Amino acid sequence: MTDQSADLSQFPITRKWPAAHPERLQLYSLPTPNGVKVSIMLEEIGLPYEVHLVSFQTDDQLTPEFLSLNPNNKIPAILDPNGPDGKPLPLFESGAILWYLAEKTGKLLPADPAARYETLQWLMFQMGGIGPMFGQVGFFHKFAGKDFEDKRPRDRYVNEAKRLLAVLDTHLANRTWILGDEYTIADIATFPWIRNLVGFYEAGDLVDFAQFKNVKRVLDAFVARPAVVRGLDIPKRPA
Repeated sequence: MTDQSADLSQFPITRKWPAAHPERLQLYSLPTPNGVKVSIMLEEIGLPYEVHLVSFQTDDQLTPEFLSLNPNNKIPAILDPNGPDGKPLPLFESGAILWYLAEKTGKLLPADPAARYETLQWLMFQMGGIGPMFGQVGFFHKFAGKDFEDKRPRDRYVNEAKRLLAVLDTHLANRTWILGDEYTIADIATFPWIRNLVGFYEAGDLVDFAQFKNVKRVLDAFVARPAVVRGLDIPKRPA
């Protein structure tokens, strides 16, 4: 049951981003690959939430209020007024948030123990491999790193990105989703990063994305989901 009288005033972050609906889960985010993992998850599970834009342009992530919730100054982060034992729960790290929301609602994480641990295995695969490596490809291909004359750092990350895509492509052969027929938090964690690699980073040709036909098939199915369409645009960037 939702606590209609939730008091979040003990959390400094609410001074910068006041909660209009303190009884709802509070999401502090930006529509980056890590940020949209959580907005997509919330849209998929239908849990009421209130979203707050953390603007990198104004260094919101470095303010004392945001650092009080996430000392690692990264988005996304949440504040759930109805956490374990009915107490507010602040939480950061997108993978941990997905795991928490899945357990809280009993959705998108298999109940079967073996399938549950397999899901978490692929969640860690994304957190430890796909996210960091694809992010480095973006830095060296699209952002400041593209001006480096020495292309060896770029090529190192490109080759690792291709290796990771090959691992996933082989796994997805004859599977609808990462866990087979069941859509899970492993998919929600992984495919925003793949979409970003070939879209925003414009690195599809660089990593020979066309050869990973199973990955592309599942990516296409992922971005067609109504909750994903909504979640990819939450929170809206300022005009």
